Amino acid sequence: MVGFKATDVPPTATVKFLGAGTAACIADLITFPLDTAKVRLQIQGERQGPMQTAASVKYRGVLGTILTMVRTEGPRSLYNGLVAGLQRQMSFASVRIGLYDSVKQFYTKGSEHAGIGSRLLAGSTTGALAVAVAQPTDVVKVRFQAQARAGGSQRYQSTVDAYKTIARKEGFRGLWKGTAPNIARNAIVNCAELVTYDLIKDALLKANLMTDDLPCHFTSAFGAGFCTTIIASPVDVVKTRYMNSAPSQYSSAGHCALTMLQKEGPRAFYKGFMPSFLRLGSWNVVMFVTYEQLKRALTAACTSREVPF
Repeated sequence: MVGFKATDVPPTATVKFLGAGTAACIADLITFPLDTAKVRLQIQGERQGPMQTAASVKYRGVLGTILTMVRTEGPRSLYNGLVAGLQRQMSFASVRIGLYDSVKQFYTKGSEHAGIGSRLLAGSTTGALAVAVAQPTDVVKVRFQAQARAGGSQRYQSTVDAYKTIARKEGFRGLWKGTAPNIARNAIVNCAELVTYDLIKDALLKANLMTDDLPCHFTSAFGAGFCTTIIASPVDVVKTRYMNSAPSQYSSAGHCALTMLQKEGPRAFYKGFMPSFLRLGSWNVVMFVTYEQLKRALTAACTSREVPF
């Protein structure tokens, strides 16, 4: 057995809520440069259109983007928006991942056998609810990741300054910009991520191919990351473009998607696919493995405090 042993006592909703937020923050700390590279690749070309010259393409590939950013802006640029990112994960992941099992049980009326319909409903519900709670942190994170330090003035000087500036210049609605595509994205991501993880893990355990241990969690998380990237990339690109856009650039998320299609073609919806997969794959592995271990560790700690020696 690798890691903490599974206990007979199921983790409480509080343990799952705190464990999910903490695990997501750890995953973000490790994979944040990949997320920043993904954002830079996704917004590249939104003003040039499909006929970009070789000279106008600043970033090429995941490694090329990271090396270019380090060379022109310094290593710290890879972690632009980290504070907002951690704020986002602590509020966002706690809801969408930590409450998933509780919402799933609500839809199944307490039954232990959850069908795929109940899992999809639970994933959509917690994904949408998480966006409602954490949207401003996501807007600030994307804006920070998109701004370049070198050449030209920065839009925001700090995380607090970003919140204040957006609220002052764009109003309250500015902090909730892109809520509709983000709800759509996270309903899709949550369903693809959590439901796929759930199904792969259940299949491996029922077929006795693996035990409920680190290798099983790793395999399930990697598969979930791959499926999520394929399904969610188009919505993710639109969300990033729309959140980072100037107030009058796009009238809606749909207008943003249509403009992308007209100016850059269908391939634009899969810009940054490789960093998205590297990021989501690695993020899922770190997050789910950490989450499973944290649930067991916290449950064991709570049980040992309640049971006298």
